[in-house]
This record gives sequence, structure tokens and C-alpha cells, in this order.
Amino acid sequence: MTTHTHSRITSALCRARIALSHRFAAADAPDAGMSTVEYAVGTIAAAAFGAVLYMVVSGDSIPDALGGIIERALNTSV
Repeated sequence: MTTHTHSRITSALCRARIALSHRFAAADAPDAGMSTVEYAVGTIAAAAFGAVLYMVVSGDSIPDALGGIIERALNTSV
């Protein structure tokens, strides 16, 4: 192997090592925030949770349960 070829190989390996170190450093950096897909999934989850919560609160079971608790609290003798 000639000195020129050895020098080119060494230079190429050095550039590859530097490029890999930059890539690993960038991959190790913390995220600055949510991506667009994460916003979309979070929005859908929040809307689904709101719909379920609305159905539970607007149904008959919650007002009846709360009314029963209040009635028992008012009818207790001390």
C-alpha cells in the first residue's frame, strides 16, 4: 500500500468517525417538544376522553348517585 493510499484511507476513516460522532450526539439530545403526530394522537385522546366524560356525567347514574349521597348526608341524625 502506498503512502498516498494509506493517507486517503486514514482521512476517509477520520471523516466517517466525525460524522458518526455528530450523528450520535444529535440522537442523544433531548426532544424539544412533541412532533405533529404526537399532537394529533394527543388531541384525539383528549377528545375521546372528553366524550366519555360527557357521557358519564350527562347520564342518569351520576346525578342519581350524587343525589343519594346528598340525601343520606342531610337525613343523618347527629
